[in-house]
Amino acid sequence: MSKLTDVPKRILIGRALRSDKLGETLLPKRIALPVFASDPLSSVAYAPGEVLLVLSVAGLSAYHFSPWIALAVVVLMFTVVASYRQNVHAYPSGGGDYEVATTNLGPKAGLTVASALLVDYVLTVAVSISSGIENLGSAVPFIVEHKVASAVAVILLLTLMNLRGVKESGSLFAIPTYVFVAGVFIMIVWGAYKGIVLDETMKAPTADFEIKAEHQGLAGFALVFLLLRAFSSGCAALTGVEAISNGVPAFRKPKSKNAATTLALMGGLAVTMFCGIIFLAMATDVRMAEKPAEDLLHNGVPVGEGYVQDPVISQVAAAVFGDGTFFFIVLAAATALVLFLAANTAYNGFPLLGSILAQDRYLPRQLHTRGDRLTFSNGIVLLAGAAALLVWVYGADSTRLIQLYIVGVFVSFTLSQIGMVRHWNRHLATERDPAKRRHMIRSRAINAFGAFFTGLVLVVVLATKFTHGAWVALLGMVIFYGTMTAIRRHYDSVADEIAAAEERPDEYVRPSRVRSVVLVSKLHKPTLRALAYAKLLHAHELEALTVSVDPAETKALKEEWERRGINVPLKILDSPYREITRPVIEYVKNIRRESPRDAVSVYIPEYVVGHWYEHLLHNQSALRLKGRLLFTPGVMVTSVPYQLQSSEAAKKRARKRQEWNAPGSVRRGPVEKRQKEPAAKNN
Repeated sequence: MSKLTDVPKRILIGRALRSDKLGETLLPKRIALPVFASDPLSSVAYAPGEVLLVLSVAGLSAYHFSPWIALAVVVLMFTVVASYRQNVHAYPSGGGDYEVATTNLGPKAGLTVASALLVDYVLTVAVSISSGIENLGSAVPFIVEHKVASAVAVILLLTLMNLRGVKESGSLFAIPTYVFVAGVFIMIVWGAYKGIVLDETMKAPTADFEIKAEHQGLAGFALVFLLLRAFSSGCAALTGVEAISNGVPAFRKPKSKNAATTLALMGGLAVTMFCGIIFLAMATDVRMAEKPAEDLLHNGVPVGEGYVQDPVISQVAAAVFGDGTFFFIVLAAATALVLFLAANTAYNGFPLLGSILAQDRYLPRQLHTRGDRLTFSNGIVLLAGAAALLVWVYGADSTRLIQLYIVGVFVSFTLSQIGMVRHWNRHLATERDPAKRRHMIRSRAINAFGAFFTGLVLVVVLATKFTHGAWVALLGMVIFYGTMTAIRRHYDSVADEIAAAEERPDEYVRPSRVRSVVLVSKLHKPTLRALAYAKLLHAHELEALTVSVDPAETKALKEEWERRGINVPLKILDSPYREITRPVIEYVKNIRRESPRDAVSVYIPEYVVGHWYEHLLHNQSALRLKGRLLFTPGVMVTSVPYQLQSSEAAKKRARKRQEWNAPGSVRRGPVEKRQKEPAAKNN
């Protein structure tokens, strides 16, 4: 079975890597950008559409607010990027927001941030892949018809790619990410040239549609609330910014400098693309509606259920390049692919954060260890399972999923920036160098403004999105928080229970005596071997124990025992109800009750077999006995194996596994040149 599972494993994820090869997996900036920033870069494919969808509630007249909303998102993006540049320099260990909050605000704040980030990472995978499926579905109807299955298939594919390792997956992701960025910039420049220089009229496919407003003539508080809701939807462009601060250890040296440079580059690219698409959407008269079948009107008639609403970026590309042209197809394909790959931000952030939390005993320890490819493979698999479940529950609908989005990330933004303010206050209290103090004061001002702005956005997001689905994200945070608290409490209680005390407790006191008990069913080679082994250990008392379920067999055993002259007393327990386990357990417990200072060592003869089905025919009573005796204090259980002939088959299989190498698991060096032997002379 090991060989059967190892072959596909090596084919899918590659050969195992030694621990000392970890340095070879570190990322240069050109690869780190698509690995850690693919989420905020790709969010420009759906964030502008979410803004227009919300504004459409008030009708077409509300669209003129979209540039101002875009400006607010830009200010927020620059604020967050500037704030996180301080984070990566101050905390380069990879703990990110969790480490900042824990160090400066306490464990509860840190756990709140961790819960928020874990939820947000799962949502990043679900939203990005669902949005990518919808973009691809505009060209391939089969994908739309099987959205959930297609989304789950993409999640599985991304999981395999990430199990191969961050560097390998990053190299694969770099090409489509850069193609997408280049395509968007070409679209913005070409669209601006056609509109400003050539003065051409560009019309989106929906330019002739009308929007039926759900609420006509909004004003006052209702209008402000709508604009705030549109702003909160546009803030989806900021998701994933924190992943770079969590992934600093994955950068090449100098790690902090490279991470800060990548942050600045990511912020500049994302802001430019987001604003460009918003302005082109306004120039080409893009129309979007939350309920397109009912609220989009063509010639005064609703478009109906059969209409598929294409994303804003697809409509803008159709207007600028022309529907079906080469550049349109390339950008559509790159957009769909980069949205799939945007989930890679979470695939790098979630496992790393999970490893740190596991090290702090908030998550199972298995999440702390690296897999064959030096990735945190358990965290990757856990993330994939949670995202697939979410996609299935919400039907891979990005509009429904995005309502759950960004709550967690702004919780972490706000608490992280508050923590950074306290960080600088603490250092300013002891620093006396004027130059360093000026730098710290400037950094504190940036983080203070970031804390205020992101806190304000968090309030807006909660107020505008709570009833639209944000409560689900908050519930997920509460569940994560409660689960991690319970895990930490369990680990702490176990650590306290098994801690070695300074004084000499009962565990250090040598037992007054050791009483050995050999379990006997029949007198055969395994029994004799167990008796010989028990004698070798020189216990204070040694006895054999059998349970009488058949008087005739028990009588025959006793006679054979006496005939062979075995000098070990044989104790026979009656079992009128033909039970074996209960009488043995009760007998051992009685020994403990009579002599609490004595240790009891129980020896159980067992057959070693070579085939899985033979386990069903042997050792069943021994397994039940061991399982029960393990819960009895002061009792040690020893299995004495006896190898049957069939066990040779298992030994041969194990030997073959040692000698066999999976494809790709061995790399041969250069073949040394052999010296030619002199040719034999013919006599």
